Amino acid sequence: MASPATDRASRTARRRDRRVYTRSHPLLFALLAAGRRGPVARLGRAVLVHGAEEYRYALTRIPLDRTAPGTTGGAARELSGGTLLFDQEGTGHRDTRRSLAGDFGAAGVERLRPVWQDVLVRHLAPLDTGRTVDLVPLARELAGATVCALLGVAADPLTVAEAAAEAAAAAVRDHLPGPRRPGTARAAAAATARLEELLAPAGSGSGSGAAGNADAGLRAMLAVAAVNTTVAALPRAVAWCADAGLWEQAAADRLRPALVTELLRVTAPSPLLPRVAAADADLDGCPVRAGDRLILVARHAARAHSDAPDAHHPAPPAVAQLVFGAGTHACPGARLARAQLDDALAALALHRPSVVRARVDRRAALPGWRSLTVRAAHAQAPTEHR
Repeated sequence: MASPATDRASRTARRRDRRVYTRSHPLLFALLAAGRRGPVARLGRAVLVHGAEEYRYALTRIPLDRTAPGTTGGAARELSGGTLLFDQEGTGHRDTRRSLAGDFGAAGVERLRPVWQDVLVRHLAPLDTGRTVDLVPLARELAGATVCALLGVAADPLTVAEAAAEAAAAAVRDHLPGPRRPGTARAAAAATARLEELLAPAGSGSGSGAAGNADAGLRAMLAVAAVNTTVAALPRAVAWCADAGLWEQAAADRLRPALVTELLRVTAPSPLLPRVAAADADLDGCPVRAGDRLILVARHAARAHSDAPDAHHPAPPAVAQLVFGAGTHACPGARLARAQLDDALAALALHRPSVVRARVDRRAALPGWRSLTVRAAHAQAPTEHR
């Protein structure tokens, strides 16, 4: 049973983390909260899916239109004009995922690990001398450098990360529920074209594995997914550790893997998955018609909104995994995401940092911080919120 002090710390951490939703996506957050009356709720032609089993069923048992407007696959197809991992079905989908398995498998992760470890060492060095570190630029460079190494390109990692963030802000956010800004489709196309140009192979020998040889559209979407989820998740996970007093768990090699999984569960970097049903179905007694919009709320299915992270009492693996999807549509980069966060927490646990400044990113496609500044425990300063 948690102590009163632990409960207070968890409430403090949750209050801070809620700001990334309430200040960057207030209408979306209100919509999701209002629809959370049960595991499934209908709002007009949209079906909001909150329950863990219903979420898994929708992803694995209901036929989905992978190219419909307003879905991730539809956005990818509109931007690239090609056939991408996000909108493929059947053999093409399986073949692409199989070809990427080596890049995101254990060997692929170990090949990439020195890339992000170098970024961690350079960015965290100021903590040794009592200075502060903003974790958002660290996360951007870490993600950008990993993408460049994965795809075998010589572009500047920060430039790639910024281009991927701009493409996501113009495209992905335009496909979420709520008012849409005029001109976003045009801006998204331009941002994606810039990203594809940055990621173009320098020569036929560039790249490693399937990712290095992928077409321009797939390369761009891999970059968009990797950069935006990393920049959203890593600073939020560190803030949870600092506010909830989880550095002891982060420092313990035997507990850290479970803590990483828990932190990815509660941060739910992609808090919802917009999909469209391709056929009639029944979801927990709620009729689903072909063409209905399905809003699969990963944040609620994984109980991120209610259960604090705890490596000693983690959520069941089947629940924690839901933030990475389910079945054949599970995210192939889950192992990479866990390895990066594990290394980041191990490095930061040496300093037990606290948060001294936190600013929400109101433009980002995914809920996250525009800046999250930390200082080592031996040189703490008052926390500032904006």
